[in-house]
Amino acid sequence: MIKPMMDPRTPERVRHHYEVEKELAAKLRNSSRSERRQLFETLYTELFERVPDHPRLVRRETPEQSRQKVEGQLHLLRPFLRPETTLVEIAPGDCRLAHAASSLCSNVIGVDISDQRGPDAECPSNFLLKVYDGYQIDLPDGIADVAFSYQFLEHLHPDDVGPHLELVHRLLKPGGKYVIATPHRFSGPHDISRFFGDDLVCFHFQEWTFRSLEETLKSAGFRRVRVFRGGKFRPSYLIGDFNKLAEGVIGRFPSGLRKALSRRFYQSVTLVGER
Repeated sequence: MIKPMMDPRTPERVRHHYEVEKELAAKLRNSSRSERRQLFETLYTELFERVPDHPRLVRRETPEQSRQKVEGQLHLLRPFLRPETTLVEIAPGDCRLAHAASSLCSNVIGVDISDQRGPDAECPSNFLLKVYDGYQIDLPDGIADVAFSYQFLEHLHPDDVGPHLELVHRLLKPGGKYVIATPHRFSGPHDISRFFGDDLVCFHFQEWTFRSLEETLKSAGFRRVRVFRGGKFRPSYLIGDFNKLAEGVIGRFPSGLRKALSRRFYQSVTLVGER
């Protein structure tokens, strides 16, 4: 085990978290689609009950940290938002980003498997939360100009990635864009697995490279795929091709060097797929 530098828990508590999450992730990994509908409702509740010192439960963001987090996500979205835009956010959680984005566009629709807003949350009049089962949702085709997910795709069962992308493709208008940010595989794992090896055995079921995610988006029907690099949207195909070339070179390095370089240059994969 690598002692986590930023985790205040003892090594024993970190291992306990790892063992519980690995056990629950194995249930999900080996489940059928119909079984996953039920597991979605219970697994995270069980995780938090058995790991009461889970970082998501004990982390307390200051108002400034919360503002910075939302602003970082808005930075990815702003190039695509207009006053007439309808935005669909996948897995909006507490909906802070969705509420902030509602001031920049016409309508915002959050799509999630549960309502995670606080009891006192005030919702903008142009925001709607749709709770669904993870597969089917009662929204019309072509309702959205932009879709967005942040740190979401890595949590999907591998068998559910294709159906998810097909769902988003259906919700987007022709020419609509899906903005995705997800951890990069070369610098991972990015969940609790990272302290115990290089295998993805917890709730990150798949982490991506730019190349692999681009290929997956295109196989789901997205026509064009562009990249973010250096914190900016790069519409040039030349930059995208150079990025994949550099990624491919780093991917050939020994694992230790590859991970060290990737932690500097490839922490995340942020792509824009156009319908």
